[in-house]
Amino acid sequence: MEAIFNSFFLVLASEMGDKTQLLALVLASRYRKPWAVMAGILVATLLNHGLASYVGVWLASLVSPQTLNYILAATFLGFAAWILIPDKDESFEQTNVYGAFLSTTIMFFLAEMGDKTQLATVALGASYSSLTLVTMGTTMGMLVADGVAVFFGEKLVTRVPMNIIRRIACAIFVLFGIGILFR
Repeated sequence: MEAIFNSFFLVLASEMGDKTQLLALVLASRYRKPWAVMAGILVATLLNHGLASYVGVWLASLVSPQTLNYILAATFLGFAAWILIPDKDESFEQTNVYGAFLSTTIMFFLAEMGDKTQLATVALGASYSSLTLVTMGTTMGMLVADGVAVFFGEKLVTRVPMNIIRRIACAIFVLFGIGILFR
């Protein structure tokens, strides 16, 4: 249960203000089909984070537990700094050729490649050595964070200061990094 909860919480916090959350907002605004967009996010995240969790579990098998703890602590502390840097509003060109579901699935999968939430999922997979639990937690975190953008994004974007959210997420990553050193 700890793996699911921590994976959920970490990805939820790190996804706030992330480019994929902005992509969710753009897709929801464009297609006006929130459930198709959410289904695309679900499929893309399961595929992407399932692969990332697998890589993390595999990497954990290659190094000693103590070395892994140092690597993970440094990784989470690095993410803490990275999360303070706002994502640029990248151009997310989309067409109606594939429809809301397929466009969302493809665009989300590609947008998550090398993203901090994907790399955090690799680290979480390595930390908990559980492909299933980490993937479940990170996927739920993505769905909640991106669901906020899909269903409420246009209203919240003007009311929630992103710099505060980024600072909170930074603190969470720092706590995870420090926590790993003391386990």
